Amino acid sequence: MTLSNHTVEKIGGTSMSRFGELVDNIIIGKRQPSEYYNRIFVVSAYGGITNLLLEDKKNGQPGIYGLFAEDGDWQSMLEETRRKMIECNRSFESLGLDQNIADNFVNERLNGIKSCLEDLQQLRTFGHFQPKDFLPATREFLSAIGEAHSAFNSVEILKKKGINAVFVDLSGWRETTTGSIEDNIKRNLSNLDFSSCMPIVTGYAKCAEGIMNRFDRGYSEITFSKIAVATNAREGIIHKEFHLSTGDPKLIGADKVEIIGNTNFDIADQLADMAMEAIHPRAAKEMELRNIHIRVKNAFDPEHPGTLITKDYISPEPRVEMICGRQDVLAIELYDPEMVGQSGYDFKVLSIFFKYKISYIAKNTNANTITHFVAEKNKKIADCIAELAKLFPGAQILTREVSIVSVIGSNMRIPGFLSRAAGALAKNHINILALDQCMRQVNMQFMLEREHFNAAQVVLHHEFVEKQPA
Repeated sequence: MTLSNHTVEKIGGTSMSRFGELVDNIIIGKRQPSEYYNRIFVVSAYGGITNLLLEDKKNGQPGIYGLFAEDGDWQSMLEETRRKMIECNRSFESLGLDQNIADNFVNERLNGIKSCLEDLQQLRTFGHFQPKDFLPATREFLSAIGEAHSAFNSVEILKKKGINAVFVDLSGWRETTTGSIEDNIKRNLSNLDFSSCMPIVTGYAKCAEGIMNRFDRGYSEITFSKIAVATNAREGIIHKEFHLSTGDPKLIGADKVEIIGNTNFDIADQLADMAMEAIHPRAAKEMELRNIHIRVKNAFDPEHPGTLITKDYISPEPRVEMICGRQDVLAIELYDPEMVGQSGYDFKVLSIFFKYKISYIAKNTNANTITHFVAEKNKKIADCIAELAKLFPGAQILTREVSIVSVIGSNMRIPGFLSRAAGALAKNHINILALDQCMRQVNMQFMLEREHFNAAQVVLHHEFVEKQPA
């Protein structure tokens, strides 16, 4: 299938908070007016706003939704959110944003939300209305406000700069009908001529099944992907506040890390598993199937081509492309002498994980032990372990806080790789608790004590990146 001339470009929340720099770097930059168009921008909420609307992504501190769900003081949080959103408006006054228009937009949306939540609060006093009946929808419409705010402001600013920007609100504000994401995109984009206008699209897209319900906080990249596929884009571009590099420059040193340059969708999945998302794995699939390439760029280094993610790329030389990991890992170890030779034992364990919507990052097994490594932020882990204990009364179930450091690459068939890694870690007094590698040899995961998380990344990066010839 022939691809179109336009690109679909996604901008994250941290970058959106620096919108003036985005205008100078990627939206206008060195382009002539004739080069402004054939670009669709999908925007996230400003940094921190979605945390206030829902809950803090890192520590779980409740926002408006969390407090409403717990029957807490959500009204005060709503006013705090209003204050923060208007504070965002003030930060763009120098870019020409009309403060009255921007504030009126915020107030109209938040007043509508406040009225709706007050009505729901009244309904929940009646026994016939259960939280499960309205909380999912509440989470959906609260999510949508942040992206609508940033998209609206962006259009107002760009219009002042002579760009024919168009506000494309996929959030379904006050719409009474709901269809699929694809229907929503088609209805809002099909009549636009991308060669003469610049659509600024909300990262939240209303749909019947609930985009937040299906994809949680990664929904803006789902919208990005759906638009790229629906419009048959030439390329998808994700603008981040950093390059996709061989390691964390803040930890390892900006002078020591290297920009990856090229990789494939498989490696993007491995990164997502480490919470180091180049792109949400569910978003990448459709683009991969349609052979739409994804480019990850540093929004504040516009001249650099960034990292191109394609379907078939394999590094011509064996190399490590990234060292990364996650510290928020809990090992759930189930030891049962009756496990030996028992068919379907693992299936029973995973059925309980499925019930509580707990996915695992890695897994180790032997004759009588199964250890699953899961993200500890899931609030249902204690319930899951309790049910496992009932299902397997003869088993011993232990949990342990650990970290995972992963070495990833599209071609890591390096003789002696494991020996070098283990030797480098041992030399620095870092003990390996467990490890995991598939035969495809695109990643190796080391389970470590949390206190060794940072040091292990520095050690492995030195061994497999800095010591390698350029």
